[in-house]
Amino acid sequence: MRILICDDDPLAIEQINKNLEYFFTYKHIKYPEIISFTNGEALLKDTGDKNIVFLDIEMPGMNGIYVGNELKKSNPAVIIFIVTSYSEYLDEAMRFHVFRYLSKPLERQRFFRNMQDALNLYHTSTLLIPVETKNGVHAASATDIIAIEAADHKVFVYTTQKNYESVRNMTYWLDTLPKSCFFQTHRSFIVNLGHITDFDHTLIHLTNQITAYLTRRKYSAFKDAYLLYLESMR
Repeated sequence: MRILICDDDPLAIEQINKNLEYFFTYKHIKYPEIISFTNGEALLKDTGDKNIVFLDIEMPGMNGIYVGNELKKSNPAVIIFIVTSYSEYLDEAMRFHVFRYLSKPLERQRFFRNMQDALNLYHTSTLLIPVETKNGVHAASATDIIAIEAADHKVFVYTTQKNYESVRNMTYWLDTLPKSCFFQTHRSFIVNLGHITDFDHTLIHLTNQITAYLTRRKYSAFKDAYLLYLESMR
C-alpha cells in the first residue's frame, strides 16, 4: 500500500504523518510507504501506486480539485481525502467522489475512524475472488462483481468486464463475498451495493443494465443496508 500526501504547508504534512504513524502503531498494522508532495504537479508525475491520497485544495499551480479529478480519471479506485480549512469546496470535491472531507486542524479520533473506513474499502477493492467455471478459474475483484444470479439450475456471476457461469452455488457466494457491500435481495440474487443505480419495492437496477429482484419482506433490511453503505462512503 502507498499513501500520498499533497499539501504546500509543511506543518500540515507533518500533522498527517504523525496521525498516520499513531494510527498504524495503535492498530499494529505494517507501516505503509508514505510519500509527501508540496504541489499537485509533482504528485501527478509520480508513477507508483496511488492507493490513499490526502489532498489540500488551495495550493500553488494545480489546486486539489483539479488533481483529484485527474487521479480519479487514471484510477477510479483511488481513495481520496480532502484536507482543508475551506468548506466551500465540498460540493466540487464530492463531484469526483472524494472519500472523506477532513477539516484542519485534524481531530485525531475522527481521523482514526476515517482511516479505518478507508482501509476497509481498500482491502475490499483489492480483494480478488476466484470464479470457478467449467473451463477454468478466473480472478475477479470484489468491486467489479455486480451481482450473482441463480437461474435455470445455474449460477451466473456478472462483472463489469465479463459474465461467468459459476460451478459454485449461492451458499458459496454468500459465504465468500464481503458482507459490507453485498446483500442477498432474493433467493435468486446477491447484489453489490456499490453498483446500484436505483430500486423500488420489487426491482433493483444495477450498472451494465442488470436488474435484480427484491423480495418485499427484505425491502426494509435492504434499504437500511444500502443507506448504511452510502453513509460509510461519505
